[in-house]
Amino acid sequence: MQDYFKHESAYVDEGCIIGKGTKIWHFSHIMQDCKIGENCNIGQNVVVSPGVTLGNGCKVQNNVSVYSGVKCEDDVFLGPSMVFTNVINPRANVSRKHEFRDTIICRGASIGANATIVCGHTIGSYALIGAGSVVTKDVPPYALMVGNPARRIGWVSRYGCKLVFDENGVAVCPETKEKYQLVNGQVKLAE
Repeated sequence: MQDYFKHESAYVDEGCIIGKGTKIWHFSHIMQDCKIGENCNIGQNVVVSPGVTLGNGCKVQNNVSVYSGVKCEDDVFLGPSMVFTNVINPRANVSRKHEFRDTIICRGASIGANATIVCGHTIGSYALIGAGSVVTKDVPPYALMVGNPARRIGWVSRYGCKLVFDENGVAVCPETKEKYQLVNGQVKLAE
């Protein structure tokens, strides 16, 4: 018995594992050997390439291609028409499938509409990549990144609220009142 929803125009290839409560919408294609967690939402016109893993609670908006080599942990948001790459120097006449570089999107990270993530990098937990940004290097957890190339302009909480640190390196999320600590250029949830 299938315990996920698949629109009649969508395709799910053999060998895929699709979690309970996941929804796959119009004209999307989940290719062989993908693992998609529970309660995910795969928007319209999405391609998930062979062997990709999406954790629980991921949201993939319309017109996104998640290429082989990409791994998304739980609660990742991929905005409309954002782009992944998987080869550094692609050529139509040269096969470089053996050169795919892994890209990891850590728990709770969000990538804005029309952003580009160059392959081989890790986007840290709860990082927020602004719309249209181009990520060309690793991104630390909780970083707010914008521009081309993307640069850090601040920090955000797990809820995506901008954090303002005091002279002691402590910030409070305005929405949840959770405390965060900035130490040696790294942000973590205060204990």
